[in-house]
Amino acid sequence: MVRHHRGRTACITTHRVDDSRHPPPTPIETLLAVFNVLNIWGNASRCKRTSGTSQRLLSFTSKLFVQTALACVSAWHLCAYATTVAQDAGRLPTSFTSCPEFFVQRQAPKFARGTRLRELCYDSFAVLHNGDTKTPVYAAQRLNRRALGGIRRQKSNRFFADARLPPAERAELDDYKKSGFSRGHLAPSGDMATESALAQSFSLANTVPQSIRHNSATWSKIERDTRKYVQRAQGDVYVITGAVFDRYSLRIGGNAVRVPSHLFKLVYDASTRQAWAHWQANSDDEGMSKPISYQELVERTGVQWLPPGAT
Repeated sequence: MVRHHRGRTACITTHRVDDSRHPPPTPIETLLAVFNVLNIWGNASRCKRTSGTSQRLLSFTSKLFVQTALACVSAWHLCAYATTVAQDAGRLPTSFTSCPEFFVQRQAPKFARGTRLRELCYDSFAVLHNGDTKTPVYAAQRLNRRALGGIRRQKSNRFFADARLPPAERAELDDYKKSGFSRGHLAPSGDMATESALAQSFSLANTVPQSIRHNSATWSKIERDTRKYVQRAQGDVYVITGAVFDRYSLRIGGNAVRVPSHLFKLVYDASTRQAWAHWQANSDDEGMSKPISYQELVERTGVQWLPPGAT
């Protein structure tokens, strides 16, 4: 509808819309609608020959809106991307028989079968998850210098709960909020060589509550040093990263996610058949320490992590 006023045509045009024929607008459509309102305001202001101050205010408001709109659209896109990643991960295999390549001699460590121990395969690693602690027991990887890292952390760093785990056995994003702990990867995001593998590494099934300072300092250096070794190695390097709990372990969040007392990273060079492990307390004050032998790791954890005769 166009309204006529003495000697001139108004700059505002309206149309009747039948709401019953249109679905609710998406966030992008809503932002575009607001942007159109600003354009209408601008047209009206020019028609009325507004003052320079009003024009400057309009220009500032428009620029502010554009910046806000871009940020909102970006955030909406990231959330939609994270949802897609979670849905894709939900279709991945749930048995190590589908991903034996991540284990030395294609043999996973032996654990007593439990109803709350669940095997999860990802594109570049495998996880044994414990529904009692709501955390991974360990993450297993096969690394080599031909396929290691190099993916920029942009839209992929969105944590998500793995839908393959029953709700009663998994951590949720809210469990970590205001907990005082970071979401520490077992299979590091920095090791991932594809965009999909990087995105999958942010599954909460691959994370434990970790000391914030330890995660960003000492543990981060151990991860970097391991990648440097892989770059020098002649062949495949198998890495098992695990969490260790004691009877005094804290719990966080509404789902009572257990906080590990220690973390370890076992490194096995298939070419040299040498193995060693980094053993670290999950504490802000924990610094770098000398690696321990494979046998010492077995004694501390009570688990044979490698097949007999591997070392």
